[in-house]
Amino acid sequence: QVQLVESGGGLVQAGGSLRLSCAASGSIFEILNMGWYRQAPGNRRDLVASITSGGRTNYVDSVKGRFTISRDNAKNTVYLQMNSLKPEDTDVYYCYALGRSSQAMGLGGYWGQGTQVTVSS
Repeated sequence: QVQLVESGGGLVQAGGSLRLSCAASGSIFEILNMGWYRQAPGNRRDLVASITSGGRTNYVDSVKGRFTISRDNAKNTVYLQMNSLKPEDTDVYYCYALGRSSQAMGLGGYWGQGTQVTVSS
């Protein structure tokens, strides 16, 4: 039983900032990768940013220099600091976490419920 609870979404003006948070709880003890995805056409979710347990990060080109992903391993929490927001950033953002046990068994990870980010022009 694992839960990923997201918070921090909202409505902001272009150029503003938001910080998304995602806290994992339940039967997930060794989290490998965590990341943020956003909804795309066809029910696809595209990677925005990811971070490994060792702190290695990856970003989609469109957010480089504006977004920063970080994590607090003691709290099993991942954050996405979003600065210089643009209207095209508007989307539902989903948190993702992959635990070592799931990885070892060849299973997928867990998803948060999604949080709406809306950027007005």
